[in-house]
Amino acid sequence: METTSRAVAQAPAAEGGQHAPSAWRTVDGYLRAPFPWYGLDEAFTGPRWLMQVGTTADGAVEHGSIGHGDEPTVRNEHAAGGDQEAKEKFAVVVTVAASPSRRSADGTGLLEATSVSSAAWLAGVGLLSFTWPGQMDHSLRDDWLEQQTETAWALADDLEGADWSTLSLSVDGVPTVFHYRESEFGWVLAGSTGAGVHVGAYGRGMSAYGLGFAAVKDIAAYA
Repeated sequence: METTSRAVAQAPAAEGGQHAPSAWRTVDGYLRAPFPWYGLDEAFTGPRWLMQVGTTADGAVEHGSIGHGDEPTVRNEHAAGGDQEAKEKFAVVVTVAASPSRRSADGTGLLEATSVSSAAWLAGVGLLSFTWPGQMDHSLRDDWLEQQTETAWALADDLEGADWSTLSLSVDGVPTVFHYRESEFGWVLAGSTGAGVHVGAYGRGMSAYGLGFAAVKDIAAYA
């Protein structure tokens, strides 16, 4: 997916490793999207918040994320069951426009098609953006993140591999098969909808089992 996705998949981090909510909650990009946005369905009654949209090289909105639950910070303590992990329970839903391979607006290049793998990769990198093994020196995090990002790409490119299982979850009330995997950092899943978009999701502290997804009726209400 040769777009600006790699640049925008991670939300900007504030000083001290915490993500800056002020960089989120701008609804303008979401309103420019020619496709429906997805979030958790009405069974989820907790907080919802906008994150960021991603664009192609020519400025078209191609994907974006909506958060649910606690607004997470970078987890810099790798101890399972630690206080920070216990407090942060969140799920982020990534919507990716289903697009075929096509030429860029200036005609100079070819944009790769988006697929379920695109949603899986964006979800995997999204989870990594909130993760930082505590035993690692701060100066090494960029190298670790680059390495893990490449690993997420390889995993997303092999959804039928042994690292993935399947879950049947509701999308607009219809049972839908998702590719699913867990790690020590959280969980990631990805699938397609009947509305011309792929859906990815990642989370920590909230179980993926039993989640449901639905098209957002009024994205402006999230701002």
